[in-house]
Amino acid sequence: MISKSRWKLLAMLALFLAVMVWYSISREDRYIELFYFPVPGKKEPCLQGEAEKMVSKLFGNYSREQPFFLQLKDYFWVKTPSLYELPYGTKGSEDLLLRVLAITSYSIPESIQSLKCRRCVVVGNGHRLRNSSLGEAINKYDVVIRLNSAPVAGYEQDVGSKTTMRLFYPESAHFNPKVEDNPDTLLVLVAFKAMDFHWIESILSDKKRVRKGFWKQPPLIWDVNPKQIRILNPFYMEIAADKLLSLPIQQPHKIKQKPTTGLLAITLALHLCDLVHIAGFGYPDAHQKKQSIHYYEYITLKSMMRS
Repeated sequence: MISKSRWKLLAMLALFLAVMVWYSISREDRYIELFYFPVPGKKEPCLQGEAEKMVSKLFGNYSREQPFFLQLKDYFWVKTPSLYELPYGTKGSEDLLLRVLAITSYSIPESIQSLKCRRCVVVGNGHRLRNSSLGEAINKYDVVIRLNSAPVAGYEQDVGSKTTMRLFYPESAHFNPKVEDNPDTLLVLVAFKAMDFHWIESILSDKKRVRKGFWKQPPLIWDVNPKQIRILNPFYMEIAADKLLSLPIQQPHKIKQKPTTGLLAITLALHLCDLVHIAGFGYPDAHQKKQSIHYYEYITLKSMMRS
């Protein structure tokens, strides 16, 4: 027979192990909770430097000096060397990137630059947006950042209709951006691999399309204005991985632990804005395996586990 004291010890050990497992799988969720502010129903005061204080604690003051988007001059005139390969740097992809930057842009619109205080919201794709009626509140922000191919048309009441920036990678690019985005929306490419630069160059220069090297076929026809395209500075991928998730920058090729597009968008917003709110983040609870993950399609945790 096992004594009561030994049962207690075993129970405490089991509890400890459960907590450690939870901790290991929820590092990103903890940071999402840190930034999860209720979206206000009315325009609230914006305090300059509010996000800057958080950035200095999380990332260090030096990070605010980094450009948001890659610039042609850094690869043509100056040729700034990069320490890492994609997705944390551009080492080995400079020539290809040079051709992409020659036909895209890097500037931040004057409508954002001129703001005395930038109020931003990062809109996730989570199920909790469904029937939330947050659309009107989301539209009141100065900058609305969206993710991947999340639709707006038909969901305006819950997610709003304004899109200032949309972060995406080739496999997550919406096939018809003019339907889901505004005419002046910045389409920010998050490059995870050199093939992503091949894809965007073939699209914008109307070259032979790249069909291999993707886990899912990206659009072969993509009707966008090249001047809407921006290339996210891989620096933000690096600090999100290092400072927020404690991921090693140098990883074996078989290991693919990287920050999500959502966490990258939050990292970018904290550097760009004075006030940062988020909406629509978080997965369903583990026991709600039949609940849809996204607000716009029926994909559940259970179906993901089977795939």
